Amino acid sequence: MAGLTPGIVWRAAGGELDRRVLELLRALERHATLAAAAKELGLSYRGAWGLLLEAARLAGAPLVDMQRGRGARLTRYGAELLRSDERLRHAHAPIAERFAVQPPATARGTPLKLAASHDPLLAEFCERFAVPAGLIGELAFRGSEESLALFSRGAVDVAGFHLEDFDLSRFVRAGRDTLVRFAERDQGLIVAPGNPKRIASVADLVHRRARFVNRQRGSGTRRHIDRLLAQAGIAPENVRGYATEEHTHLAVAATIAAGRADAGFGVHAAAAQFGLDFVPVLREQYWLALRAHVLAASAGRQLQQALGGKALARIARKFPGYDLRQSGSTA
Repeated sequence: MAGLTPGIVWRAAGGELDRRVLELLRALERHATLAAAAKELGLSYRGAWGLLLEAARLAGAPLVDMQRGRGARLTRYGAELLRSDERLRHAHAPIAERFAVQPPATARGTPLKLAASHDPLLAEFCERFAVPAGLIGELAFRGSEESLALFSRGAVDVAGFHLEDFDLSRFVRAGRDTLVRFAERDQGLIVAPGNPKRIASVADLVHRRARFVNRQRGSGTRRHIDRLLAQAGIAPENVRGYATEEHTHLAVAATIAAGRADAGFGVHAAAAQFGLDFVPVLREQYWLALRAHVLAASAGRQLQQALGGKALARIARKFPGYDLRQSGSTA
């Protein structure tokens, strides 16, 4: 936020944690490779690696697990640090807003702020088009509900979400807000190459005694998982690894690719990126929520046009499991 922003400093006996480390951890959740995360932040690979080494020294434990050919993923300690930092910042936000009253982003002529449930295509679209074009200035991946909550409070201009059986009236107001279709996408079971456990449904997670990696509470994908388990009559505690959580589709796929789990639930594109097999289970609509006046302004109009035009279509060619036929249209 512009204006008075809460400054949270993490200290240890050996000094203070460089704030760039937190941004690097957020970027790693989006990209799952240190090279891509460093590029987004304008850091050299060596510089980013040095930040992580220094952070591990201060913390007394590694924040990122790096494996050759497997990319990078946050360790449990790194994920807990990032979530704790975000919770503290959100707790201070109402105080900061009292001292930082600002006009809407479009009135300032600045790029839009986006909070969104993680999606590989959306991340690539923002990195390759929306950010360079000046349409999106800030991108933070949160759960669907958290993104909508930020949107309803006016903390962000756009919220990306996928909640099919959810009361949106808690966050989206008729007449004030508009829903724009981003893409339809396939979600399903992500499994090791060749599907050695022969997992064909969520019931097989128990029948095959598969090690599962879950998504975090509050995410739309976690709601899918819990609903499917309930429909199959499976108690969550009977699923090995149900309590093991990751915060992005790519992190789930990376966990399986590293051999730490047999299955997870996520989008087809994440499985393909790590050379994993995919068992489709459902197709869903991924939405973007914007204030009507934001959509009518220059940045909003250009964003909607890009979604329905060649900009998104070109990027989506390398991402399996998406249908863009209605992208850019409103509900």
